[in-house]
Amino acid sequence: MSREFIFSSESVTEGHPDKVCDTISDYILDQCLKGDPNSRVACETLVKDNMVVLAGEISTDSQFNYQSAVYEAIREIGYTYDDCAFHAERFVFVNALGQQSSDIAQGVDDKGADGKDHEEQGAGDQGLMFGFACKDTPQLMPAPVIYSHQLGEELTRLRKDGEIKWLRPDSKTQVSCRYVDGQVKEITAVVVSTMHAEGVEHEEIKQTITEKLIHKVLPAELVTENTEILVNPTGKFVIGGPVGDCGLTGRKIIVDTYGGMGRHGGGAFSGKDPSKVDRSAAYMCRWVAKNIVAAGLAEKVEIQVAYAIGHPQPVSIDIDTFNTASVEESAIVAAVKEVFSFKPADIVAQLDLLRPIYSKTTNYGHFGRENAELPWENTDKVTELLAAVSQ
Repeated sequence: MSREFIFSSESVTEGHPDKVCDTISDYILDQCLKGDPNSRVACETLVKDNMVVLAGEISTDSQFNYQSAVYEAIREIGYTYDDCAFHAERFVFVNALGQQSSDIAQGVDDKGADGKDHEEQGAGDQGLMFGFACKDTPQLMPAPVIYSHQLGEELTRLRKDGEIKWLRPDSKTQVSCRYVDGQVKEITAVVVSTMHAEGVEHEEIKQTITEKLIHKVLPAELVTENTEILVNPTGKFVIGGPVGDCGLTGRKIIVDTYGGMGRHGGGAFSGKDPSKVDRSAAYMCRWVAKNIVAAGLAEKVEIQVAYAIGHPQPVSIDIDTFNTASVEESAIVAAVKEVFSFKPADIVAQLDLLRPIYSKTTNYGHFGRENAELPWENTDKVTELLAAVSQ
């Protein structure tokens, strides 16, 4: 039976208050890892008006100035405009960071401890993580979220390169796609809301964004005369960033992953070192899912793993191919378990995660970007998977 539906996903730029927080948290993480690859980091950030608060737990031998790191992160985002109340040169800084709990540390460390029945690195927490891949796009990601990210990324480039001088850092994008029998046939709606300087007419904003962004970025064959285009639908967006809304680390978890098309276990990524399986196991699941689809074993796949704190093996692994598998799902599960190890220490080793690469992941999706430094996007296990399935 033919099925038709419309699915929407959103993205936000790095100047969005929540993404300001994610960016700062990941910047702090990278600074820790530069001086000490074994750093344990759980850095949370809150921003409101011109205040930045760091909180959480960090255990590291890395030496750096936290306030200077926050300044560098904000400056890189681009909050350097005189008409922005939130500004890299003038923020109030509060540091409420502590150290990792020794009770948690003994569960994660690769050595024995009272009440611990092994000497391996355990998961940093209990929880469940998902990975997803599909054939919508060359990136093997859902089309709505990829297009939303691409709009946001180009909008930021237009601002940072000075091509549109009235743009300011806080923006949101949203794309709705019409699917017929699993294939994207049309973009039905596009929403772009961007912060701007005072005094710019709404009609100029709408015309410029439509011409220089939307028609430039989105596939021409999918944007039709029926596509609804909404630019700054409130009519004005001068008050933005942390002045317009409080920001917190970890509030854009759907933006960070699959735009709602794949499920989410609830754990955020930014500010967490890879001993936290919220982050590392989600990266692992994306790697596995992408290789399954790239190998032609399924057109769409979702993987779930779950962990117990301090325990080295996942308590469950599940794979769903949504009836698109080219072989029995049980054969795919067996092949995945043969080719990949889901132990926390092995995930870190397989993906080389003890490096300061996390600022590259923060904005425009942790998944779907081809980058040699983000190895969970590599399709380097296709041959091994196919060999394992054929046994």
